[in-house]
Amino acid sequence: MVPDRCPAGHGTPYDTGDGHRVSLYSPEFAADPHGTYRSMRQRFGPLAPVELAAGVPATLVLGYRTAVNILHDPERFPADPRKWERTIPQDSPVRAMLGWQPAARFHDGSAHDRYREASSYAIAEIDLHGLQDLVEALAIPRINTFCGRGSADLAADYAFPLVFDVLNHMIGCSPEIGNEVAAGMAARFDSGPDAAAGMARASAALIELIRHKRAAPGDDVTSRLALHHAHFTDRELLAQLLSFYGAGIEPIRNLMTNTLLLMLTDGRFGGGLLSGSLMTRDALDEVLFADPPMANFCATYPRQPIMVDQTWVPAEQPVLIGIAACHRDPDIAGGELTGNRSHLAFGAGPHVCPAKDVAYLVAQHAIDQLLDALSGIRLAVPAEQLGWRPGPFHRALQRLPVTFPKTAPLNTSSNFPVTA
Repeated sequence: MVPDRCPAGHGTPYDTGDGHRVSLYSPEFAADPHGTYRSMRQRFGPLAPVELAAGVPATLVLGYRTAVNILHDPERFPADPRKWERTIPQDSPVRAMLGWQPAARFHDGSAHDRYREASSYAIAEIDLHGLQDLVEALAIPRINTFCGRGSADLAADYAFPLVFDVLNHMIGCSPEIGNEVAAGMAARFDSGPDAAAGMARASAALIELIRHKRAAPGDDVTSRLALHHAHFTDRELLAQLLSFYGAGIEPIRNLMTNTLLLMLTDGRFGGGLLSGSLMTRDALDEVLFADPPMANFCATYPRQPIMVDQTWVPAEQPVLIGIAACHRDPDIAGGELTGNRSHLAFGAGPHVCPAKDVAYLVAQHAIDQLLDALSGIRLAVPAEQLGWRPGPFHRALQRLPVTFPKTAPLNTSSNFPVTA
């Protein structure tokens, strides 16, 4: 990424965002993101000018190697968005996702290390064996709510509420507070007109949780953060919890539904039956390459204009990693996806996600529980008729309707209460 003496492919050091930019928030993009990535690559090369919302320009990285270099270069590509925030409309919906918080994702250096150490500790103390039991205990009651009718929307009836239940248990959140958080976080990820209100709703609920855990700590993520020697203020602790919920609800929900879609439509996985030759973990790895739940993320904000791959990247403007696009970069394409975990779905460099093992475990065991319980599960509509939720960041199905032979409720002896 050394400045090239050749003329710039596009852009200027002082790009005002007035030129043509590709919208990442339109329904058209959501319907065919991979076609849009191909078109951008052909037109612009490894970096493309995009718009995240009305009046919010950004650069999207389409080249895998370029993305890896940027993710490992916090000196030139820092994570702090505060100068950029002053340049966008106050009511911009992307503020809810990209706006600064006192959390690791928005810092580098010693400040990042302080937040990261506490978050990593809180995650490392999660009992993964117990988490597997928790997923099973919470999955069975969820399946019992629809197994007798022979049909379900796996996004609304299973993936979202199950992930929500599991995350609430890990964080130590009550059902009442959790419902508020979930509703607020969904609006935040959609980055629509309700994003700011959703952020406020989630924040208010989590402040209530923080006050409760400071008074009566337990064996959960919130309590471990509250008791950590970093001595977080309420504002800092809120930011850590927003990061946990942000990384834990929508991305894992989308990972589950996108993986189930692959398994229901690809004969290598038995069309959703247990006769398939490949396993759930293989399907998860493939989806993390082909349709990662966070398609465009890992924002950085260069302090000064930088020439990257013959493209000028303006100062104090978001540079997003096009994770889904980078995985289809022709320079790295052609390898076997099964078992290949060199994807960027969890990020890379100092900001790599510290909870990837937790995410894998929850998604894998939730899917396995479903497929073990329901034989003969099939899509209720042709795959091409499925809709995708608009938004510049995620790759999220609107619904995943399926049919299956009706079955009696499963036995459960769970000691874990369902939280929603």
